[in-house]
Amino acid sequence: MQSPGEFVTGQVRSVRDKVDQLAGSVAETVAAEAQQVSSVRSQVGEYIREQRSAARVSLRELARTAGVSNPYLSQVERGLRKPSAEILAAIAKGLQISAETLYEQAGILDRRAGNPDTVAAIRSDDLLSERHKAVLLELYETYVREHAATAPDGAVPRPPRTTGTTHDHTPGTPPAPKPSKESA
Repeated sequence: MQSPGEFVTGQVRSVRDKVDQLAGSVAETVAAEAQQVSSVRSQVGEYIREQRSAARVSLRELARTAGVSNPYLSQVERGLRKPSAEILAAIAKGLQISAETLYEQAGILDRRAGNPDTVAAIRSDDLLSERHKAVLLELYETYVREHAATAPDGAVPRPPRTTGTTHDHTPGTPPAPKPSKESA
């Protein structure tokens, strides 16, 4: 039979083991989440650097137009700082890209459904205003979701490609009527 002191010592040892076990799993979870946050920071920073290079804008010039310091922007690009949504919007304005794009890269917004190339093409079209881009992306995403819901196994049917035609025709729309002899 155990003495009361041995019983208490056994219970304390059991509690310590449980706390150590929980602390280890919490530390692993915290480390994994920190790694994920660091990855997102690095990803958005790399994206900003790529966009800045593509636009041929210097770090100093982008920092000035975004209203942040050179060191801060450099730290964002290297993944050392996590910019706020307001800073991302200012950077996007300085790069002349949509803020939504940077929000997605930073994990603030969920990525849009559909073909990433189509989404990128809409976002990069200089002839569209930001409002037009947003409306087109919303329509496109709705179309993709509706068709994915009705297609078997969630597959999205692609419109057939038209090849060998001599007139301009958008796939999925009826061809333009040919003029009759009377109207020509």
